[in-house]
Amino acid sequence: MSFADLVTEINDVIWSPALIWLCLIVGLYFTVRTMFLQFVNIPDMVKQLREGEDSADGTSSLQSLMMSLAGRVGMGNIGGVATAIAFGGPGAVFWMWVMALLGAATSFIESTLGQIYKERDPDTGEYRGGPAYYFEKAYRHTAAGGAFKVYAILFAIVTVFATSYFLPGVQANGVAAAMEQAWSLPPWVAAVGMVILLAFIVLGGVKRIATFAVYVVPIMAIAYIILALVVLFMNWEQIPEVFGTIFSSAFGTHAVFGAILGLAIQWGVKRGVYSNEAGQGTGPHAAAAAEVSHPAKQGFVQAFAVYIDTLFVCSATAFIIISTGAYRVFEGESETGRVLFEGGTLPVTASVGPAFVQSGFDAVFAGFGPTFVAIALAFFAFTTIVAYYYMAEVNLVYLTRTLRNGTVRRVALRLLQALILVSVAYGAVATTGAAWGLGDIGVGSMAWLNILGILVLQGPALKALKDYRAQKKQGLDPQFDPRPLGIKNADFWEHRADGLITQGVGGLSTDVRADTADGAGSHRA
Repeated sequence: MSFADLVTEINDVIWSPALIWLCLIVGLYFTVRTMFLQFVNIPDMVKQLREGEDSADGTSSLQSLMMSLAGRVGMGNIGGVATAIAFGGPGAVFWMWVMALLGAATSFIESTLGQIYKERDPDTGEYRGGPAYYFEKAYRHTAAGGAFKVYAILFAIVTVFATSYFLPGVQANGVAAAMEQAWSLPPWVAAVGMVILLAFIVLGGVKRIATFAVYVVPIMAIAYIILALVVLFMNWEQIPEVFGTIFSSAFGTHAVFGAILGLAIQWGVKRGVYSNEAGQGTGPHAAAAAEVSHPAKQGFVQAFAVYIDTLFVCSATAFIIISTGAYRVFEGESETGRVLFEGGTLPVTASVGPAFVQSGFDAVFAGFGPTFVAIALAFFAFTTIVAYYYMAEVNLVYLTRTLRNGTVRRVALRLLQALILVSVAYGAVATTGAAWGLGDIGVGSMAWLNILGILVLQGPALKALKDYRAQKKQGLDPQFDPRPLGIKNADFWEHRADGLITQGVGGLSTDVRADTADGAGSHRA
């Protein structure tokens, strides 16, 4: 058995229908449990982005959002959408939208948990948090604490390898392929350039990562969406047909795509999770780094990030591809399969991935498409690699934070930095098939562990949401004290609340908020 065959078999097991339905059902469940927060709390999402503050130890909500988007907006928004359409038909786009709408609630739960159980880095003082932290701390005071500590360590180990080895290669490979397509640039040149830039960023720590992301992410995303809208406007007569094709393919009524309805759902959810990362456990890392007065505030911000990623950026990609006919749909989930549908404008030599979008742009702006997509993908993918490094670093810090020897921790960190640089260099010059397969294994492994975990630990996040809404109803700027809510081991917030209670800050009176401790979930941690 070849390595590629092994990767495919493992990927098929991890991304079985069980994980597809788990992502959808859990998203629907959290939508109901949070009373449709992803719709009713949109004003809170926007307000927090506008008014959030940072500190010497934490990033602002906007910076945290950009760090999160840096991880979400990448190869999945260009090559991932193209892959979903190629193997699941245009209907896969609809199921990506469904995954985003439901996944926003899942993202709120995991990101709020990340905020509740965050802590300060012993070396830098910066905020750290994520699934490994909340898996360990939520039940630390109970008999099940030991089992959850093992679960937390398992998640941290999986995440370190996924984000430092499996996932960066996909992004680097996409950048190198797009640059080679646009400018005939040898992949090793792209590899060298990315390694040098990445080294400069990651050696600067989380604040430099946040600063880099807050400037780059909005510019690249807005420019990409604007150009996509220009393409759509110039093909305005295709808009009804684009939506008609997407919906008929999504519900199995299309004459050609009806036979692959199951694949539309599978690839839509699979690439939706890969792109917006809802439930994967990546969002809580950036969420925990934010300076906020209440964990639910950053939960709202991260839920909004799912919308930006899928409803805006992925949709822009899909409209470019479908409206210009720059796609093929293959049988058997492989480029070697029979072509079920030919869009009509894709060059014969174009492979599945960024070439779909490059051809789509080129159909409207002759000679401009390959170059623009190569530049856009370079920014998208590079910021994603930077975000992957941050997540790997957070989990490495978790695994080594109890070591008394600070030198050992610093050496481990340098080794991690070297590993991701090697991964980027190798990924840029490697073939694409195994790279995507390894990336999906990394995403799927994290998603299985995190989604099952937050189903058990959902209580504190639901209590925080109820507490936030109760304080807002009283006209207060929500402040968080976990103790009246029955939430234990949220040490950072207990110390913060003690200081604010001494100052007489509103919203922290135990007698005012005690009633929020009941009815917000069965977990009593």
